[in-house]
Amino acid sequence: MMLRDESGSLLPLVIGYGALTAVLMVTTIDLASLSLAQRSLDAVAEAAALAAADTFTLSVTDGVPLAVLSPSGVSRGAAALIAATPGEAALVESSTPDGASAVVTVETRWLPPLFSSVVPAGVTLRSTAIARTAVG
Repeated sequence: MMLRDESGSLLPLVIGYGALTAVLMVTTIDLASLSLAQRSLDAVAEAAALAAADTFTLSVTDGVPLAVLSPSGVSRGAAALIAATPGEAALVESSTPDGASAVVTVETRWLPPLFSSVVPAGVTLRSTAIARTAVG
């Protein structure tokens, strides 16, 4: 019985594993970038909510100090902080549902650093944060 020549049979295996490794590396890099972009947007949303919660007006009712938020003050505070923040975050919505909490929603568009041709329009990231006034 003759054995056939096995030379070169390892090359397709090496090429296959090399391609798989490259795809996994690109995917890992893109997912890490996406995670960092979402964390950064979360930080902007939290900072904007805190800035909005600091726009309260102080009033005293029956000897009890109350901090009251207005929708326009919340919007101004959040917009001012987002304008001063580097990056492309945009204010989507700001509100004060109970007069003591500021709810801020921001969004941005993320593009993968590698293979952005696969997702040419990018992915919209959105983050919402809530902050309460310090008094009340």
